[in-house]
Amino acid sequence: MSEHARSRTARQQLIAEHVMKHGSASQAELVELTGVSHMTVHRDVDELVRRGLLRKFRGGVSAQPSSVFESNAEYRLAANTEAKQAIARQTLRHIEPGMSVLLDDSTTALAVAALLPEVGQLTVATNYLRALQELKTSDDLRLICLGGDYSATHDSFLGMACLEAVERLTVDVALVSTSAMTTEMTYHQEPEIVMVKRAMLASARTRLLLMDHSKLPRTALHRLAPVADFDRLIVDAGTEPSLVEDLRGHTKVDVAGTAS
Repeated sequence: MSEHARSRTARQQLIAEHVMKHGSASQAELVELTGVSHMTVHRDVDELVRRGLLRKFRGGVSAQPSSVFESNAEYRLAANTEAKQAIARQTLRHIEPGMSVLLDDSTTALAVAALLPEVGQLTVATNYLRALQELKTSDDLRLICLGGDYSATHDSFLGMACLEAVERLTVDVALVSTSAMTTEMTYHQEPEIVMVKRAMLASARTRLLLMDHSKLPRTALHRLAPVADFDRLIVDAGTEPSLVEDLRGHTKVDVAGTAS
């Protein structure tokens, strides 16, 4: 790799890490950060957008989700980690040895994956590459990879092959998260993700929805499923109590980190 290519790669990594850490940044901020021209930053940002790491808005660039765009997997990994860990610990109470478990490609489900070896013998199926890497060394787990078209933005496998693999399964429990919900409906920005999550819900006897407080009340472009379609919702203690009470009118709700 040439010196120019190395410097470009390092600069783009610096931009991506800065935006993911802070959520968003202006063009002027990135010029100051990198010490290069506006045009060079513009080209770097365009490349990062093309790779699905960031998205542009008027006057700047963002790693945060919107109603139309989902955030990159790397950004989501660093967001609300304590809440996700609390939700994961609560979720573990609903998983018993011998069960078959379906994990979606959410970072909240990944937090559960890290704890699954504590349960004992399980069969775990997932389309999330990072979850597969997390679980591949556990002797007590039978691991099923749901392949398909690889998405770098989500670090997971999607598309027709993934849908067909999910539809061939019948599991005890599906653990699903999504990017937005109200007290009545769940949402996601991308139809391809919606289709895979719906297939997972249809393949499970029990459906658990895992949502940290940053995701509600919010909407996104595509409806996923009514809250009432889930057997249980698990949220963290940062969720507004009034929202929790409204949600209990549609499904069972656990608030992670509390006596409930």
